[in-house]
Amino acid sequence: MHISSTSPGSRKHAVNKRYNRYAVGRIIEPVTTPVNNAATKGRKGKISNKNAAAGTDAANGTTSNGSAGFSEVDSEAALKGSLTPAGKPTADNSLGLDIEANDVGYIATVQIGTPPRDFKLLVDLSSADLWVGGEDCHSEGGGCGNHVFLGAGSSSSFVDTKQQFQVTYGSGAVAGDIITDDINVAGLDLKAHTFGVAAVESVDFSSDQTPFDGLMGLAQSALTLVEALAKSGLIEDAITSYKISRLADGKNDGEITFGGLDETKFDANTLITFDNVNRDGFWEGGMTVSVNGQDLELQDRTAIFDTGSTLIIAPDADATAVHQAIPGAKSDGQGGFTIPCSTAASVALTFGGQTFAINPQDLAFVPVDPDDPTGDCLSGIASGEIGDAKEWLVGDVFLKNAYFSTDVTKNQVSLAKLV
Repeated sequence: MHISSTSPGSRKHAVNKRYNRYAVGRIIEPVTTPVNNAATKGRKGKISNKNAAAGTDAANGTTSNGSAGFSEVDSEAALKGSLTPAGKPTADNSLGLDIEANDVGYIATVQIGTPPRDFKLLVDLSSADLWVGGEDCHSEGGGCGNHVFLGAGSSSSFVDTKQQFQVTYGSGAVAGDIITDDINVAGLDLKAHTFGVAAVESVDFSSDQTPFDGLMGLAQSALTLVEALAKSGLIEDAITSYKISRLADGKNDGEITFGGLDETKFDANTLITFDNVNRDGFWEGGMTVSVNGQDLELQDRTAIFDTGSTLIIAPDADATAVHQAIPGAKSDGQGGFTIPCSTAASVALTFGGQTFAINPQDLAFVPVDPDDPTGDCLSGIASGEIGDAKEWLVGDVFLKNAYFSTDVTKNQVSLAKLV
């Protein structure tokens, strides 16, 4: 099998190698090759799995609703692991984002093939690949689960290029052929788009419990779906904007918008735009960190934004500094942390002079003891090796608290406060 050189999003790290989604969340970023034989842009790496043991014990936990402990809605969602459907998007060229379990991931539905059929794709900001399972897909367990599959048998516009691809993620792997087929994205018809169809999936993706049929990678790359839409003239520019929902709020108003921003989702007076400082294809910006209004004086820190990661992963020293400032926080002695499920601590990240506070209910991720939702919880900020000693991986724990947008052409990121 041909393996191409590394490319955007090519270093990823699983917080829990057993893909225990409802314990400590997911991180989906490839450690090897994306689709389409891309030019070299990425670099390999990993996050050390220092708090996996605690996460495994909390597999039946729930998410916090702040001072009152964990909500029943989050508890049921964590146990079932199913999708909560998104409402109708409020902007043109937009797809609703279904919520996986208790804010573990965000999933969009596109139509692929002729005749078109619905495929559910996990939206991943830190990889450049789009792939779905193929009709001949198999895994260690036999087939590839109760998913939707693509191939010549189901689509008359399916063309196999006979080129092969392989992507190894921190929480799974896929391999197969590079193909072309028609895709409809939010009413935008993209003809003969090039992407991957997996003939082999690890059980992390093939399981019946995995509620998506593939991944939609949207890193800084000319390979992505948004860039193809722009080059085809279907949208004005390769801009992708995101509003991801918190299940406990009950709004279900998450959406991904192609070609612009949905101004109904954010306060325009708070919109800030800054250059992407990453040269490897990730979306990354400089930041400062504060807890309860106190600047932690962490110098020259940057954040890689990633919708495909549930948690925030910080270097060991930084994660320790954050938790030392949170009342009641404790170290598990292995690099992980617990905080009171009822924490009112305000952890905030500042970008371009604009401060974005993380809702305390997002910090308390799951209870250590599932029978005690008002006791100690695993923190939504974990420690791990990202790459550079001053780099953070900022996932959905933060991103639920801001509207954000990426611009491939200008290589810029925008953030704004939600309304």
